[in-house]
Amino acid sequence: MTSQIVVIGAGTAGARLAGRLAPGAAVTVVGEENHAPYNRVLLAEVLAGRYAPEVIALPEVPVRRGVRATSIDRARRLVHLSDGPPLPYDRLVLATGSNPVLPPLRGIGPGLPEGVHPFRTLDDCAALAAATGPGTRAVVVGGGLLGVGAARALAARGATVVLAQQGEHLMERQLDASASALLRGHLESLGIEVHTECRVRGLRTSEDGAVRAVVLADGFTLEAEAVVLACGVRPRVGLAADAGLEVRRGIVVDDELRTSDPLIHAIGDCAEHGGLVHGLAGPAVEQADVLARLLTGRAAGPAPGDDPAPPRYTGTRALTRLTLASAHRAGGLDLAAFGDPSPLPGDDVVQLADATRGAYRKVVVRGDRLVGGVLLGDLASVGALARAWEGDEALPDSRPLLHLLTDDGGL
Repeated sequence: MTSQIVVIGAGTAGARLAGRLAPGAAVTVVGEENHAPYNRVLLAEVLAGRYAPEVIALPEVPVRRGVRATSIDRARRLVHLSDGPPLPYDRLVLATGSNPVLPPLRGIGPGLPEGVHPFRTLDDCAALAAATGPGTRAVVVGGGLLGVGAARALAARGATVVLAQQGEHLMERQLDASASALLRGHLESLGIEVHTECRVRGLRTSEDGAVRAVVLADGFTLEAEAVVLACGVRPRVGLAADAGLEVRRGIVVDDELRTSDPLIHAIGDCAEHGGLVHGLAGPAVEQADVLARLLTGRAAGPAPGDDPAPPRYTGTRALTRLTLASAHRAGGLDLAAFGDPSPLPGDDVVQLADATRGAYRKVVVRGDRLVGGVLLGDLASVGALARAWEGDEALPDSRPLLHLLTDDGGL
């Protein structure tokens, strides 16, 4: 076992790695937040009041909380901290995650005006909960996965919510136009006002610096007492870049999750592998598991009869799943999306829609492989489809493609 491993970041990736390495490794995890590690995916459920913060806690690992890594001395193998002496390492793991993107809007200076919130941490969640309640006028800027979750959670708190999306439809990275239209209808049934193809130009504040409205590019204003900026995230790479590591969009890693310094690894939202930054929990967990096997196996050496080749991370085929529960509508709405739901010429497309039930299923097949799909409202076949997608399995040629959308996925 490597004698001293330092992990910077106590999110999903860092906490998972520490848990997999314990108890046999000497691991120190440094986390900026004062909270124990938690599942960021469920923040909207906390904001909505469905879960208490402790419910979304990850399995406990020792963390030096409220401490920020300020620099890395690669020559001396030291991590300098905002509090306390530097930490020596034999292996360093960067699990620094990502920061919310703050758009260049008029009215946003060095700091955010009162009432304007990112939505990335438990502290953000607590601040939003304190600022919103029944009748609060809230505007969510951004109609991706994060923005949709935030809008739904604020509506559950009784706020009057407007969702402003610059793109043509909601969750355009995951959904096609038909699925997005159903999602929009669901949100509107909860009382959320949805605007698409809507560019936000700036914020209007009062004399005391509190937000009062969101100003659109066409001059129209949306009155607001609270504004949520859900415009995506950006990998946190500053620490790595300052240390001279190779950085593109994320911290560049190879199949062993090594950076350009072989003693430093990167995993999770900050890591770029094969030109991709995933930014999802599934890949973060898979990367942490691969790295744990690498670090433990490399130190101990292969046992007799073991495959001498080290584990490799070759990428993650991630399925996005979201449950939009509602106190006002029984059953809420479930959706799942994977791959690219936009077909190319020559692709086969299987599509079923049931407007009465608000259900929609679509898969795209290229040759004998699933390349993408969307299921909304009825996920009965998602298990079989997910297995075929994640395993990159050839589809059976003995059954019609329509069977892909039956309850067992036709597989």
